[in-house]
Amino acid sequence: MSDRAALKDRTAIVGIGQTEFGKNLEHTELQLACMAIRNALDDAGIDASDVDALGCFTQETTPEFEIARNLGFGELHFFSQVAHGGGAVCGAIGQVAMAIALGIAKVGVVWRSRKRGDPSKRQWAGVQPRIGDHWKWSRPHGLSRPVDEVAMLMRRYMHDHGATREQLAAVALTQRAYARRNPDALMRDREMGIEDYLGARMISDPLCLFDNCLESDGAIAIVLTATDRAADCRHRPALIHAFSQGMTREHQLMTDYHGADPFVSSSAATARNLWRQSDLAPPDIDVAQIYDAFSPLVLFSLENYGFCGRGEAAAMAASGALGAGGQLPVNTSGGSLSEVYLHGANLVTEGVRQIRGASPNQVSDARNCFISTCDSTPNGALILRRQ
Repeated sequence: MSDRAALKDRTAIVGIGQTEFGKNLEHTELQLACMAIRNALDDAGIDASDVDALGCFTQETTPEFEIARNLGFGELHFFSQVAHGGGAVCGAIGQVAMAIALGIAKVGVVWRSRKRGDPSKRQWAGVQPRIGDHWKWSRPHGLSRPVDEVAMLMRRYMHDHGATREQLAAVALTQRAYARRNPDALMRDREMGIEDYLGARMISDPLCLFDNCLESDGAIAIVLTATDRAADCRHRPALIHAFSQGMTREHQLMTDYHGADPFVSSSAATARNLWRQSDLAPPDIDVAQIYDAFSPLVLFSLENYGFCGRGEAAAMAASGALGAGGQLPVNTSGGSLSEVYLHGANLVTEGVRQIRGASPNQVSDARNCFISTCDSTPNGALILRRQ
């Protein structure tokens, strides 16, 4: 078997589960994780005792053995963690998928549980009094939060390509329109127009409040098996057609300022390897779920993954191409800007719903779905396909 075919379509996502989404939910992160995993196993029709592989984030506060013990898992044969926050979920899924494809494990669970609605849980609520790590190159210049780092990139993008805030607004407005039709979205009851966007308070110029992800609580879980077992599960499987992670040579955690081109990000490294493995190319993709902790990341990802040319993404978004009935519907659940912020795990569950034909914003005859994680960190991507 060639390296190009080693993983392709051999594993599938067969179960998805989530908790309610909100702020300051009463349950602990462990309880939320167990609830979401139980829901995902029930969705798949798989018993907890069959689970023998786990994948999660290095930022997860609950260790694997607590999850396994509380849910009654059997012996575990594979467990891994992936770093870099918003860059992690596709990597966690891909690594568990590889373990299943290689026969190391049979049933895998990936989860993300967060209580970010509580200000004390927010990673970026403060800065260190003394900086000794890679952030010493940017923090002293006032780039104290991820939003500041992305804002500087967006300002450079606007300078280089003539993009405007009105064009950038199309990302947030399109996703809010999707969220308004999603009963689980936190912003389902909050209409937003261009006047609301342009009148919102500035967080880090040129990024306003609505360019930033939600602060929210909740948990999401994903269940994987080998494709031949997926036929015995309760729903149409979403085959994992291709997977890659990527990191550029000069990368730090949230910046790539020291590379030759700040817009040729880790997504570019991921993209080259992802499309190499796939039978599909960007024009073949029916629907996409693109990581959106900040709205410019959608634009940068569209270009790095080849959905449009350099400097064309802002105009593409403003044309309506990302909305319902558009050329490439993007973040059809509302994404991190308007559904929930769980480090992109909700992008995966929405991708699975699109493959099943079960999304509140269903794309007609969606046979495949592209999913990416954070453009500005070391990251990963998946292509899901209908069987």
